[in-house]
Amino acid sequence: MKTSAGILLYRFAADGPEVLLVHPGGPFWAKKDLGSWSVPKGEYGDGEEALACALRELEEELGSLPVLDAEAMHDLGEVKQKGGKVVRAWAVEAEFDPGTLRSNTFEMEWPPRSGRRQEFPEVDRAEWFGLDEARRRVLDAQSPFIDRLDRLLEADG
Repeated sequence: MKTSAGILLYRFAADGPEVLLVHPGGPFWAKKDLGSWSVPKGEYGDGEEALACALRELEEELGSLPVLDAEAMHDLGEVKQKGGKVVRAWAVEAEFDPGTLRSNTFEMEWPPRSGRRQEFPEVDRAEWFGLDEARRRVLDAQSPFIDRLDRLLEADG
């Protein structure tokens, strides 16, 4: 079973809490929007600590690691995506300017069966969304992370 770990950044705006989601890069996702965004995350293997992976992937996908308080991480638990992958996430309050996004890249044959290889960003956009809009944008299986964060923030008052 594949496992991934990620960090859901949040901040407080005038209209209420916002979360940072990322949009996958590459040709398959280019025209997809609603239901295609994600928590910045990546796969980890046996022997690797999930939180360490989540922090590494956050830095790789955003291009820099935002200043954050590792002691203030909130464990949001796990979800299982349609393909069977289990994703674990943490939430932490931090700032990030989406204009500074510098994602790592991946290479694939494109167009298919062309024999040509092209490089694409792993993440082509990052954006802050209010919680309701984030629920519309994020992959269905990851929406429980937003719900859990919402309940956590309400409990903290």
